[in-house]
Amino acid sequence: MWYLAIKAALSGVIIAVVSELAKRFPGFGALVASLPLISVLGMIWLWRDRPDAANMAAHVEATFWFVLPSLPMFLLIPALLNRGVGFWTALLAGCALTIALYFLMLAVGPRFGLRL
Repeated sequence: MWYLAIKAALSGVIIAVVSELAKRFPGFGALVASLPLISVLGMIWLWRDRPDAANMAAHVEATFWFVLPSLPMFLLIPALLNRGVGFWTALLAGCALTIALYFLMLAVGPRFGLRL
Protein backbone atom coordinates (compact mmCIF):
# COMPACT_ATOMS: atom_id res chain seq x y z
CA MET A 1 0.00 0.00 0.00
CA TRP A 2 2.84 2.42 0.83
CA TYR A 3 4.46 1.65 -2.50
CA LEU A 4 1.28 2.67 -4.36
CA ALA A 5 1.04 5.87 -2.31
CA ILE A 6 4.67 6.75 -3.07
CA LYS A 7 4.14 6.15 -6.80
CA ALA A 8 1.02 8.32 -6.82
CA ALA A 9 2.65 11.10 -4.77
CA LEU A 10 5.78 11.24 -6.93
CA SER A 11 3.72 11.34 -10.12
CA GLY A 12 1.53 14.08 -8.65
CA VAL A 13 4.54 16.15 -7.60
CA ILE A 14 5.88 16.03 -11.16
CA ILE A 15 2.57 17.33 -12.53
CA ALA A 16 2.46 20.10 -9.91
CA VAL A 17 6.05 21.16 -10.66
CA VAL A 18 5.35 21.30 -14.39
CA SER A 19 2.24 23.44 -13.90
CA GLU A 20 4.11 25.84 -11.60
CA LEU A 21 7.01 26.11 -14.06
CA ALA A 22 4.59 26.77 -16.92
CA LYS A 23 3.01 29.68 -15.01
CA ARG A 24 6.35 31.48 -14.81
CA PHE A 25 8.13 30.18 -17.91
CA PRO A 26 5.67 28.81 -20.50
CA GLY A 27 8.39 27.57 -22.86
CA PHE A 28 10.42 25.85 -20.16
CA GLY A 29 7.24 24.38 -18.66
CA ALA A 30 6.38 22.99 -22.09
CA LEU A 31 9.87 21.52 -22.42
CA VAL A 32 9.59 19.74 -19.07
CA ALA A 33 6.03 18.61 -19.86
CA SER A 34 7.23 17.15 -23.14
CA LEU A 35 9.82 15.00 -21.41
CA PRO A 36 8.64 11.43 -21.05
CA LEU A 37 8.93 11.61 -17.26
CA ILE A 38 5.70 9.75 -16.59
CA SER A 39 6.64 7.10 -19.16
CA VAL A 40 10.07 6.68 -17.57
CA LEU A 41 8.55 6.44 -14.09
CA GLY A 42 6.03 3.95 -15.42
CA MET A 43 8.87 1.86 -16.83
CA ILE A 44 10.73 2.00 -13.53
CA TRP A 45 7.62 0.96 -11.56
CA LEU A 46 6.83 -1.79 -14.07
CA TRP A 47 10.40 -3.12 -13.99
CA ARG A 48 10.40 -3.11 -10.19
CA ASP A 49 7.09 -4.98 -10.11
CA ARG A 50 7.80 -7.34 -13.00
CA PRO A 51 11.42 -7.45 -14.25
CA ASP A 52 10.63 -9.12 -17.56
CA ALA A 53 12.57 -7.83 -20.58
CA ALA A 54 10.02 -9.05 -23.15
CA ASN A 55 7.14 -7.45 -21.26
CA MET A 56 9.08 -4.19 -20.89
CA ALA A 57 10.00 -4.14 -24.57
CA ALA A 58 6.36 -4.67 -25.56
CA HIS A 59 5.26 -1.90 -23.17
CA VAL A 60 7.82 0.62 -24.44
CA GLU A 61 7.09 -0.16 -28.10
CA ALA A 62 3.33 0.23 -27.56
CA THR A 63 3.97 3.51 -25.72
CA PHE A 64 5.84 4.83 -28.76
CA TRP A 65 2.96 3.99 -31.09
CA PHE A 66 0.39 5.53 -28.74
CA VAL A 67 2.35 8.78 -28.47
CA LEU A 68 1.89 9.40 -32.19
CA PRO A 69 -1.93 9.75 -32.14
CA SER A 70 -1.69 12.13 -29.19
CA LEU A 71 0.52 14.64 -31.01
CA PRO A 72 -2.16 16.31 -33.20
CA MET A 73 -3.91 17.45 -30.01
CA PHE A 74 -0.97 19.80 -29.39
CA LEU A 75 -1.61 21.44 -32.75
CA LEU A 76 -5.41 21.53 -32.58
CA ILE A 77 -5.73 23.16 -29.15
CA PRO A 78 -3.56 26.22 -29.89
CA ALA A 79 -5.17 26.57 -33.34
CA LEU A 80 -8.62 26.67 -31.74
CA LEU A 81 -7.52 29.02 -28.95
CA ASN A 82 -5.97 31.41 -31.49
CA ARG A 83 -9.32 31.46 -33.34
CA GLY A 84 -11.19 32.51 -30.20
CA VAL A 85 -12.53 29.13 -29.12
CA GLY A 86 -12.76 28.84 -25.34
CA PHE A 87 -10.18 26.82 -23.44
CA TRP A 88 -12.53 24.07 -22.22
CA THR A 89 -14.02 23.60 -25.68
CA ALA A 90 -10.56 23.48 -27.27
CA LEU A 91 -9.35 21.03 -24.64
CA LEU A 92 -12.40 18.82 -25.13
CA ALA A 93 -11.92 18.89 -28.91
CA GLY A 94 -8.24 18.00 -28.49
CA CYS A 95 -9.07 15.11 -26.17
CA ALA A 96 -11.83 13.88 -28.49
CA LEU A 97 -9.42 13.96 -31.44
CA THR A 98 -6.84 12.02 -29.44
CA ILE A 99 -9.38 9.38 -28.40
CA ALA A 100 -10.55 9.00 -32.00
CA LEU A 101 -6.96 8.64 -33.18
CA TYR A 102 -6.26 6.08 -30.42
CA PHE A 103 -9.17 3.98 -31.67
CA LEU A 104 -7.88 4.36 -35.21
CA MET A 105 -4.44 3.21 -34.06
CA LEU A 106 -6.00 0.20 -32.33
CA ALA A 107 -7.89 -0.69 -35.51
CA VAL A 108 -5.08 -0.07 -38.01
CA GLY A 109 -1.94 -0.84 -36.00
CA PRO A 110 -2.31 -4.65 -35.87
CA ARG A 111 -2.76 -4.73 -39.65
CA PHE A 112 0.81 -3.46 -39.88
CA GLY A 113 2.13 -5.92 -37.32
CA LEU A 114 2.04 -3.56 -34.34
CA ARG A 115 1.50 -5.26 -30.98
CA LEU A 116 -0.63 -2.80 -29.06
